[in-house]
Amino acid sequence: MKRKLLGYGVAALGALLVAAGLWLLRSTPAQGMLAALPYVLIGAGCGAFGYGVGAAVNDAVARKYPDIARDKEIEEKDERNVAIANRAKAKALDRMYYIFGALMVALALMGTDMKVILLLVVAYLFVAGSMVYYLCRYHKEM
Repeated sequence: MKRKLLGYGVAALGALLVAAGLWLLRSTPAQGMLAALPYVLIGAGCGAFGYGVGAAVNDAVARKYPDIARDKEIEEKDERNVAIANRAKAKALDRMYYIFGALMVALALMGTDMKVILLLVVAYLFVAGSMVYYLCRYHKEM
């Protein structure tokens, strides 16, 4: 019951964010950093609305067809599928290091604003640091 209400609640929140973003877009003149706020609200609202509707539909289908929902849950928790998903994530992370590194160098060579480059560097270092943290943590556990 809580999941059902959560899906509808997230969908309603998403619709409110989209409405607020559209209202801000039509009523407020664009000034400085607040010029991006309506677009951020619209984007976040669309994402939340889509997630909420998807969760509500999944719950409705699971209630109508419990045998299919049980099979889906077993498949999601299957060790082989989890191992495949983890391996795919690891490959994507390995490629991300090279892609983000090349992007930062390209932006620096193009003369992009230093704030943008520093934001990318901070995000890059955060991802690398979190990988090292979890690597050390999992080595202690195993």
